[in-house]
Amino acid sequence: MQKNQIVKISKRLSYVLRHRPEEIELIMDEEGWVEVDLLLDRFSNNYFPITLADLQKVVAQNDKKRFAFSDDEAYIRASQGHSIQIDLGYEAIKPPAQLYHGTATRFVHSIREQGLKKRNRHHVHLSADIDTATKVGGRHGQPVILTVNALDMQQDGYKFFQSENGVWLTDQVPVQYLEFPEEN
Repeated sequence: MQKNQIVKISKRLSYVLRHRPEEIELIMDEEGWVEVDLLLDRFSNNYFPITLADLQKVVAQNDKKRFAFSDDEAYIRASQGHSIQIDLGYEAIKPPAQLYHGTATRFVHSIREQGLKKRNRHHVHLSADIDTATKVGGRHGQPVILTVNALDMQQDGYKFFQSENGVWLTDQVPVQYLEFPEEN
């Protein structure tokens, strides 16, 4: 399977598993899991046929590990980024002292005023390293990397979770916990 086909399938999976399962009549449990056989059937019935081997390859080769199979590979779900109500079942854990958030320059003014908000998603997404944050921020324009004083937040009562693919999640990041890069 070519890389562009993997990307195409990944985007379609993201759309239905994170945002619109009803569009292809998927039945999702409260933790976001769907039956693999049902998913393959619904994709085929909606003019987007893929095989189990295709799905396995997309899950294995997705650079951000956006999807996860159950241990028996009978079920699949998106690891995070949902705009629909689900409970991923993640337990709150202690974060590292600092995490990072990549964003585009055009959003910095708003973030300086309001902090980081989850908006239409379940959580604010944070990275453990600057390289990943830079890639994330670069998807939306010229990247800016914000440092989040995560341990201070946690000590002040904010909860942090880590998804199966290593993305750190929290409900919000108030401005006082953010460090902005020096402006030239």
